[in-house]
Amino acid sequence: MDSGGDVLTLSARLEAVLFVSPEPATVSQLAAALDVEPSVVEMGLNSLEGDLGPRGLRLQRHAGRVQLTTAPELADLVERFLGLEAVAHLSRAALETLSIIAYRQPITRPQVDAIRGVNSETMMRSLLHKGLVTESGRAEGPGRPILYATTPEFLQHFGLPSVGALPVLDSTTTPEGGHDEMLKS
Repeated sequence: MDSGGDVLTLSARLEAVLFVSPEPATVSQLAAALDVEPSVVEMGLNSLEGDLGPRGLRLQRHAGRVQLTTAPELADLVERFLGLEAVAHLSRAALETLSIIAYRQPITRPQVDAIRGVNSETMMRSLLHKGLVTESGRAEGPGRPILYATTPEFLQHFGLPSVGALPVLDSTTTPEGGHDEMLKS
């Protein structure tokens, strides 16, 4: 039985596999499923990303994994169609905490506290509960504090294809321990 490999393009086959994947997939998982080299998958993903540009789906990359998501500009339409409540809005403190994590990940809560100048425990718990950040390991050093990083849900919430798409911070930011005004605005 023909798997469609001779008829459909690599980007079409990638689109089909990503469409049915219940979770983000690695390039090596996709390469194994399509019986091609990872470098070929990367070329196919780049082609698929270009093909999806003006359509209702986007390719999202996070932590070495890739998945199909709906275009962020169509969120209101999709929510209305599915009867979902509007996306929960984040408080200024939550956005401040989340932006620090996004730009400095992986980062510990004490490091976030030092940048914000206040205890961030409640904000961290809220962001964890919302699925926007996750525990990503433990730091070396006394007490081995938990490291935090953003999740694919963070990217979806803000309509980003990857963490690399975050706006570049300007030179008004300060090094370790100072208040980052760009992160607070």
